[in-house]
Amino acid sequence: MGSDARSEREERPFAPTRSGDAILHVAATLTRVLYSLVLSKEWRGAERLRREGGYIVVANHMTEMDPLTIGYPVYAHGTMPRFLAKDSLFRAPGLGWLLRQISQIPVPRGSMDARKSLAAARAAVEAGSAVIIYPEGTLTRDPELWPMTGRTGAARLALETGAPVIPVAHWGDQELLPPKATRPRPFPRKRAKVLVGEPIDFSDLLDPEEGGHVSRRVLEQVTERMMAEITSLLEQLRGERAPAGRWDPRVGARVGAGGDPAAPSS
Repeated sequence: MGSDARSEREERPFAPTRSGDAILHVAATLTRVLYSLVLSKEWRGAERLRREGGYIVVANHMTEMDPLTIGYPVYAHGTMPRFLAKDSLFRAPGLGWLLRQISQIPVPRGSMDARKSLAAARAAVEAGSAVIIYPEGTLTRDPELWPMTGRTGAARLALETGAPVIPVAHWGDQELLPPKATRPRPFPRKRAKVLVGEPIDFSDLLDPEEGGHVSRRVLEQVTERMMAEITSLLEQLRGERAPAGRWDPRVGARVGAGGDPAAPSS
């Protein structure tokens, strides 16, 4: 009987359990205490995080601290956060067990199983969770930590579910744990700033004559709109303008909308 239940759960794209959510609540409570010891927080626009119904959060990705910084306000506003995370984390001793128990969503790299991740994310949104995605897919490679070019997975999820897409930017937590750092820098105490934007409207990008079909071009336009909104929020947090173009890790340079290298910013 136990093996049948386990097998059924593995076949379902998203199957949270009461015990798993209880573990998430305990982990979140402990994490909030520890987080507050090393970081003060400043949240702006957090009231835009819905309390009822599932939604999607898209955010910039600078440091391994990101999940805590973004998940904290989501959880504090009454919604269970579910992250799409690289599947290697689910194989790590201890951490992998915890991620599976609290129904986080693994994303295989370069595999057809990535479709299963999208199905799980869609089911999580439909179940009322907040699915948190970093459209960049990895830590930004931009030398100045601005958002780089995004991937289309978040756009596909947004268009398939029709769920609200809320952009979020954060700044300051990278000073506690810089990108690729092996240990935190807790002193002096750092300040993490989070700015939550209005839900993004994509209606003007959709062609009703397409009958629900979404072209690659539309996915790229939706993705770029997400990145533009996140960048605008980050500009407000940093108090400065982002450089022209967007960093493309495939070419190791900033590129413009047409894929050409961007002019150097002044």
